[in-house]
Amino acid sequence: MKPIDFSKDDKAALIARVQHFFDKELDQPVGLLKSELVLDFFAKEIGAAYYKQGLQDAHAAFLKRADDLADDIYGLEQAARD
Repeated sequence: MKPIDFSKDDKAALIARVQHFFDKELDQPVGLLKSELVLDFFAKEIGAAYYKQGLQDAHAAFLKRADDLADDIYGLEQAARD
């Protein structure tokens, strides 16, 4: 998987969310550098798992739609015979 590159604004917003999480949920305020390191770790090490799951979900949705289309075509073929 290619590395995830966030825009400057997106990365700043994500870092702020990491800081907010540590402060509010863990009662452990962290600085900008540590928050950026956490974000980079998750993007590199954990992001691939979420990406893979997203691809699997998209593939399953595509297969369902293809199956529905095949059923519709079969119905049209049957109607044309009548």
